[in-house]
Amino acid sequence: MNIGIFRSALLAAAVMALTPLNCAQAAWPEKPIKFVLPFGAGGVADVTARIIADKLGQKLNQRVVVENMPGPGGIAAARAVITSPPDGYTMAWVTNAAAISVATFQSLPFDPTKDFAMVSMAGTFDLVFVVNSQSEYKTLGDFIKAAKASPGKLNVGTIAAGSTQNLGGELFKSVADLNVQIVPYKNSPDIVVALLRNDVQLMVDFPPAVAGQVADNKLRILATSSPQPSPLLPGIPTADQAGVKGYEVVSWNGVGVPKDTPKDVIETMNKAMRDVLAMPDVVEQLAKVGVIAKASTPAELMTRLTADIKKWNEVVEKAGIPKK
Repeated sequence: MNIGIFRSALLAAAVMALTPLNCAQAAWPEKPIKFVLPFGAGGVADVTARIIADKLGQKLNQRVVVENMPGPGGIAAARAVITSPPDGYTMAWVTNAAAISVATFQSLPFDPTKDFAMVSMAGTFDLVFVVNSQSEYKTLGDFIKAAKASPGKLNVGTIAAGSTQNLGGELFKSVADLNVQIVPYKNSPDIVVALLRNDVQLMVDFPPAVAGQVADNKLRILATSSPQPSPLLPGIPTADQAGVKGYEVVSWNGVGVPKDTPKDVIETMNKAMRDVLAMPDVVEQLAKVGVIAKASTPAELMTRLTADIKKWNEVVEKAGIPKK
């Protein structure tokens, strides 16, 4: 047999042998994808994840399912993801709560900056500063002025110690240099009742927690925690604009994967998320729960996570909040 023909035959056979493997790699996803959430059903993160999962399923031609796995520090959800094969079929719903967990726990059995690779941000949402509609405080500046005039007399309601809302309140107290009492409640409705009874004079929470009472003119929003005015709350100033210079709290949701997940899988999901988050109906649905649709590069999301860990560590330390 001619040597050249023989070599050509071998080369063709090798190409044919490799082709199925390359096709299989390019076919991701070939089965359903799972988002693991460290929260229960019904919250902002859960609603956001389900809206996006539905559209991603259509985009990728595979079901994207949401599995709720609540628990202290997000430990159960994190373990479920980082112990899964790094093949892109089990993903983590990563939020600013991951940064807070690092700051508020003595130690965690995972490191979100080392055990995960980031995919993309999904959206951002702000805290709001709220008073009773009958309150004498018409602006956040009014509240600050009164708090300075009567040290230790005013109360600020948030949900449980160590939550984004609670730490947002502690950061407000620190940056504005106020002597006020941060009062943690079990849930948002309890704070609303306390605010209406004047047990607390200011409430720090997410917009959905007060939307109904604001619409009924029972409560009034004074400011948001965002660095720029929120397009979802036109006419409402930021805390920085209201006089608390440098104050900023941005909550966020995003998607992460086990650290060794192939780059092409991350890129494919990142592109799909960018496409989905640009859809007008998705933007509208997320806005209804107070979320601004926002994609990012993997590096941008990791940078935000790392910066938030540093920020909340400093807040917890300054406030003297005991670690769990």
